[in-house]
Amino acid sequence: MDRSLIEQYAQGAGKLAQAIQGLTPADFLATPVPGTWSIQQIVIHLMDCDLIASDRMKRVIAEDNPILIGFNENAFSQKLFYEKLDPFTAADVFKKNRELTAIILSNLPDAAFTRFGTHNERGKVSLADFVATYVQHLEHHLGFIRHKRQLLNKPL
Repeated sequence: MDRSLIEQYAQGAGKLAQAIQGLTPADFLATPVPGTWSIQQIVIHLMDCDLIASDRMKRVIAEDNPILIGFNENAFSQKLFYEKLDPFTAADVFKKNRELTAIILSNLPDAAFTRFGTHNERGKVSLADFVATYVQHLEHHLGFIRHKRQLLNKPL
């Protein structure tokens, strides 16, 4: 296991809150790129995904080959009132969840990262795969937030 991935995962904890500093409620709900998610939707999506990822990783650590169920991110965005949720609270939940999960990951022996679960859409997924995926997932969506901030004339 490349333990630097655990460090990258942990370092991501505060990045979401940093990425949304100085934005107004109107900025969060704006869609400067028509047909794409608002910054608010991205923030809540990242929180939801990280909570789900943390659950999956914990189950892979604690259970033998758990069944892991996918979810429809667009349905979550459309049906879970993302526009009514506070993005700063979501960023804080994201941060605290990452910090706690990173403590668990950093205390595991390398062999634990070969443990796996079976995802109903992706098949067999190892703990190492999950860590790498969610390091990349955050960076991917932070790029969208940066781009939307530029379009709103609110660069960091």
